[in-house]
Parts: sequence; structure tokens; C-alpha cells
Amino acid sequence: MIERCQEDARPRFGPRARTAVVLAAAALLAATSAAFLPGTASAGTTLGASAAEKGRYFGTAVAANKLSDSAYTTILNREFNSVTPENEMKIDATEPQQGRFSYGAADQIVSHARSRGMSVRGHTLAWHSQQPGWMQSMSGSALRQAMLNHVTQVATHFRGQVVAWDVVNEAFADGSSGARRDSNLQRTGNDWIEAAFRAADAADPNAKLCYNDYNTDNWTHAKTQAVYNMVRDFKSRGVPIDCVGFQSHFNNDSPYNSNYRTTLSSFAALGVDVQVTELDIQGAPANTYRAVVEDCLAVARCNGVTVWGIRDSDSWRASQTPLLFNNSGQKKAAYDAVLAALNNGTTPTDPPTTPPTTPPTNPPGGSCTATLQDGTRWGDRFNSTVTVSGASSWTVVVAVTSPQKISSTWNGSPTWDSSGNVMTMRSNGSGNSFGFTTMANGNWNRPVVQSCTAS
Repeated sequence: MIERCQEDARPRFGPRARTAVVLAAAALLAATSAAFLPGTASAGTTLGASAAEKGRYFGTAVAANKLSDSAYTTILNREFNSVTPENEMKIDATEPQQGRFSYGAADQIVSHARSRGMSVRGHTLAWHSQQPGWMQSMSGSALRQAMLNHVTQVATHFRGQVVAWDVVNEAFADGSSGARRDSNLQRTGNDWIEAAFRAADAADPNAKLCYNDYNTDNWTHAKTQAVYNMVRDFKSRGVPIDCVGFQSHFNNDSPYNSNYRTTLSSFAALGVDVQVTELDIQGAPANTYRAVVEDCLAVARCNGVTVWGIRDSDSWRASQTPLLFNNSGQKKAAYDAVLAALNNGTTPTDPPTTPPTTPPTNPPGGSCTATLQDGTRWGDRFNSTVTVSGASSWTVVVAVTSPQKISSTWNGSPTWDSSGNVMTMRSNGSGNSFGFTTMANGNWNRPVVQSCTAS
């Protein structure tokens, strides 16, 4: 199913409870060097495995009616560790008649993903487009209440199964005005976006809540600045927003700009995660795909990248051949460029964020430094990566806050104190970085590096 186009004038190239079974499966996968990967791929050989090694995800949009296509699912299951339903969670699909909800196709995608260790992004709860006829005919307070009920019901249905929600989609106008889009939702009052986020937070308090939009990639654009100002306002007033999604549909009319990394890092500095949510690039130029992935890897709070489809024939603009696989499912040069970028990932260099990156630890007389960086978060756990410099053989002490527990580690030899909350990690010849997964158990404080000692 191809995502429907907008009526815009310019082209649009548009954290917690899990079941015990899923937890056990996740813990088993995390014990390997490539934590929480779909299938049995080794790190460095597929997009998802390589992204997970960097504490990120690499995902794709999925259509339920293509899950019966074995060529499609072979690539999906091999390459990706995150999925976004392409149309199946949108308003017209989930509430075709007011008060009568339909989740079959969306449930099918979620089940397919979670049974294979993939995370799921929810897309989307409140949007001016793809509204069913009954909603299009409403206005005022009746529409406001119907929208909030929809957000509540859908987020509640998928509670604990979705790691992040695109709560509100495409609420700002294109052009130089920096204004909100004139839509039936906007006409219910300027606070409708905030109201939707608060409703989503109440319904699914452990999922990350994102604002998602297109043509917000260029830092100098008025639309980008308008979204930035909204996010800054929300953070200052305690509105529950956790992340911003950049669709990044690049084409001749909306090209990739070298300030893209500035955009990602500037939003991250507000204290939100950033995600590339719907990436496709006209003609699939390898260098541009590589640049986008490198930009994400360079920003500590860029959780991951989602491409909007698998093969060119699955794309909503197939004639522009914008994806990583051709119609026959063969890897394109852009795929090789992306995989290389993931495997040569850079050290995050974005400005200070909230929470900030842990400063390097330099114990008296020591000769190494250890820097902790945030990784992917799921509904009940999160990854962290520690990079050591200044010594090839080292011992690093890391503490988590009770009732948190470290459930798995990679690239080091760990021991724990009697409390189980202080881990001593020693180098084991696997390089100068190690990672670990922390079960939050309701506490989402970041781990703390206590010391780094050359040995």
C-alpha cells in the first residue's frame, strides 16, 4: 500500500511493560555481540545488525498486505530491526467508523515484528490527512473530543508494544511563514497538539512520544525553526514530548542539505531524541544515503533511521527509484554505502543534551578516559555504550540505580558487586568500547561511569 500524497502545493516526499516471553527472548539475543537483532545475523553484515552494534535501529515501513510476499519478508527479516506500519495505524484504518475500531492489519505487522525481535514505531495518532469521512465532517469541540478519544483508544490498544509514537504528524505549513497548517484539527484551538501529546502520555506512558514532519531537514527553513520553537516551548512547560521525527523525503525539490546534521544536533540539544523516520532519496544516490546515516551516527540522541519501504516497487513514489533495493530485491550501491557508514560509525559530537553525555572520567594517576553514551530504548530497557581512550587494556566501573539491573553486556568481561548494581568491566581484546543493556524496572536514570583505570 503506497502512502497517500498530501494536498500541499509543493511535492511531498513526505518506554515499558513487555511480556515475560519477549523479555526472555530479548535477553537471550542481547547476550550476543549484536544485541536484540532480528534473526541470527552477525553484526556488520546487515543494516539492523550493524545499527544495533552502534546502539541504534535501522527500520523500514511495512505494509501488511505484503507480508505474504516471501521475497519481501526475506529482506525484511534479514535486514531490519525496526518497523513502522505504512498506513495500517492511521486514523482511517484504525477507526473507519466513529467509535468502531479496527486493528487487524496493524496487529499483523506488530506481531510479525515483535516475534522476530524487532521494535515497532507507531504511525500516526493525530493527522489532518487520511481521516475517515466521519471525522472530516466534524469541527470544533466535537472534533477535539473525537481526536482525543482516538489517540487514547489506539495508544491504549498498543500499549507496551510500541516503543515510539508519531503522536502528531505534519502540523506545520510549508513556505516562509512558519505558521501552523490550516486544518480542521488546528481550527479546534492552537493547543490541540499539546492536548494530543498529553492524551498519548496518559494512554501509553512508557512509549516515546514524537512530533513528525517533512521539509524540516534544512536548519535555515522557517518551517524547521517553527517546529524547533514549538519543541522548545513544550520542553520548557513540561509537555510530554520525547522525540522529533524527520521524514527526510529528499528529492530535486527538497534536496539534502549539508546543514542536516546541524538540524539533528540542534533539536537534540533541546533534550529530545531525534529520528530519521521516512527516508527515501530520489535516484538513491549512494553518497547522499551515506551522508544521512553518518549525520545520524554523529548525533548521540539520533536513535536510528527508517527507510520508507524496502524495494523500489514498494515505494509510494516507485518511479523515482528512491530505496536501497531494486524491484527484484537486489542491493543497490546505496545499500552498500549505508552499510559501510554503519560499520564505520563516528563518535557522537552533538552539543550538550538533556540528559547530558557523561563527562570523561580521569581518575587521579590514571591514564584512560571512559565516556558513556545513550543507545536505543525499548519499552522496558535501554542500551548504553562506553568508549575508552588512552589505554588498550583497561578496567571501567559503571553503576546503575536500583531497582535497575544490567541484563546483558558485550565486548568486555564483567563482574558485579554484591548489590548487583555496580559493574566492573575489563577489556577482553574486543576493542576499546563495550556496551550493556539495563532493565529499567521503572527507573530511567542514566548509568554513571565511576572510574577508568589502565591495566
